[in-house]
Amino acid sequence: MIISSSSSRIGRRQAMSSLAAGGLGLSLGGLLQAGELVGRDRPAIRSCIIVFYYGGSSHLDTYDMKPEGPMAIRGEFRPVPSNVPGMPVSEHLPQMARVMDRCAVIRSMHHTNRLHDSASTESLTGRQGPMGDREEFAVMDQFFPCYGAVVNHFNQHRDIDIPHAALPWVFHNVVPTPCQGGGFLGKAFDPFQITGDPKTLTYRNEALKSPETLTSGRLAGRRGLLDQIDSGLSAAAITPAMTELRSFYERAYELIGSPMVSRALDIDSEPKALRERYGMMKEIPRGGGNGAEKGYGRNMRGQNLLLARRLVEAGVPFVNVYDFLQQGQNWDSHRDNFNQNKKYLLPQADQALSALIEDLDDRGLLETTLVVAMGEFGRTPKINASAGRDHWPDCYSVLLAGGGVRGGTYYGASDESGAYPADLPVTPANLAATIYWRFGIDPRRMIHDRTGRPWRLADGAPIRALFDDAAAQAG
Repeated sequence: MIISSSSSRIGRRQAMSSLAAGGLGLSLGGLLQAGELVGRDRPAIRSCIIVFYYGGSSHLDTYDMKPEGPMAIRGEFRPVPSNVPGMPVSEHLPQMARVMDRCAVIRSMHHTNRLHDSASTESLTGRQGPMGDREEFAVMDQFFPCYGAVVNHFNQHRDIDIPHAALPWVFHNVVPTPCQGGGFLGKAFDPFQITGDPKTLTYRNEALKSPETLTSGRLAGRRGLLDQIDSGLSAAAITPAMTELRSFYERAYELIGSPMVSRALDIDSEPKALRERYGMMKEIPRGGGNGAEKGYGRNMRGQNLLLARRLVEAGVPFVNVYDFLQQGQNWDSHRDNFNQNKKYLLPQADQALSALIEDLDDRGLLETTLVVAMGEFGRTPKINASAGRDHWPDCYSVLLAGGGVRGGTYYGASDESGAYPADLPVTPANLAATIYWRFGIDPRRMIHDRTGRPWRLADGAPIRALFDDAAAQAG
């Protein structure tokens, strides 16, 4: 089904108006909860997984192909039918072709940021950063909170060990990109950061890793010493920063012994066949020449999505997965776009994402889990002199699955070359509003930064037409 301005309940006027409108740091920041769930609707979803294809995947080579265009635009790849008539995908996405009946594709996403850091910031917070379109070359404080931090903020009523998790790294261009944490909500709303070891296929949180010499008795002694120090301080001597840090330590002590955390990170307990369905590790050549160094034989991309499913199953409401290949390759295909995509990028992403969708569905989790797969922008319609595609935020695609989406659906359209929206333009502000709305959080709700200035959660309107009738009419 194609949702267009003539068939959607969201008309062009509404669509256009929506466009106007320290030590523990990231590791433990997401473990505190504040605020309350708002909105009169019962939450439609319990969890959200964002799969972020850092570098910017090509819409023209995946879900919005232009086979009738000139070679300089359509490129080498050809579309193949999916299990939804009239909804083809790239020939290098054969497994996603089998699950498109459970997916919707927004083909008219756009914003104005042409650089990775600012584009990532708007994609993962719903707003352009205060410094505008730029790359970050020095560590900067994040201003706007990411989606998971906002959901965490409005989840105070729920007793959750981990309200927001991120893996398998803190993603960065030169320095950590300031769009992954709590922003002005505070570090208390940063995610529980999980790191992965490609040599052993294991996961951990570094802040919860106790030295081998630190027994449970010594750990209890340290906690008692902290209590004694705190009890000797006057109320006037306790600063907000000290209170926040103490909260971090309290949550750390609780989580060190949490069976939920240890079980969720124990990916070895999964059947081998399922791990292979997501994509087990392969030996990936790295370097050049006869003495080329080989990778660890471990590509963790599929295993990262399997861990995301385990976290959702354990009750984690929000999971960010930053997609990467550990030899440093990402989706920024300025050169050799087609070889990079068909040999390394698309086959593994195809296997992992399709496995996640099927696995969630098999376990009865897909209807209550919204999966969002996206990059920070798309790639240029015109292929460059190095047979690559450059940054293109003017129009690109975002795939959604589960969470009540209308499967087998397109929302909006790009023009004949995939360069600009031709129908129902969408911005990250609309995506932000959609995510919050699906959690039962009113995207018009106001929150305040540290100066007391009010900000609406999202400047866009939810894309209700992407969801079933009951969901679209709610709110």
